[in-house]
Amino acid sequence: MSEHETLAVGRVVKPHGVQGELVVEVLTDSPELRFAPGAVLGARRRGAARDEVFTVAAARPHAGRLLVRAEGVEGREAAEALRGAVLTVRSDQLEPTDDPDEFHDLELEGLRVVQVSGAEVGVVREVVHTPGGELLAVRTSDDREVLVPFVSEIVPEVDLAAGRLVVDPPEGLLDAG
Repeated sequence: MSEHETLAVGRVVKPHGVQGELVVEVLTDSPELRFAPGAVLGARRRGAARDEVFTVAAARPHAGRLLVRAEGVEGREAAEALRGAVLTVRSDQLEPTDDPDEFHDLELEGLRVVQVSGAEVGVVREVVHTPGGELLAVRTSDDREVLVPFVSEIVPEVDLAAGRLVVDPPEGLLDAG
């Protein structure tokens, strides 16, 4: 894509049929925007030096996922080559959220994490999307990684201006082991 930061919006699960359609697991709350015909996506493949770029030709729902046709991806072999690729959009293409309790992953990554008491926990390394909801992968100050459910009961405050978020973890969530 370019030197802008990117945000994951989907992951290619496998090819579909012989025409080059892609079965895509959606990782965005706005699939109607991200996978609309004409949308430009990056495809980050493991081990590739840089993202490939393609334009969405069509997308349709299929068994809880999307079937996506991309310009330039012709035939099953071309689609198979994209298996496992993470589909991305550039951060400068994101529209601002209107909900003060909604954030783009890029806004959360890199925030300092502190407990309600003020004790330092670490830094948000990434947002992990699961079927059960989002988890914050936090690199702790003692160099461990803990997964913190991104729910208001556990993360009562996100202060982007201050570059931090506050956690009120249940007992044992941040413990080593």
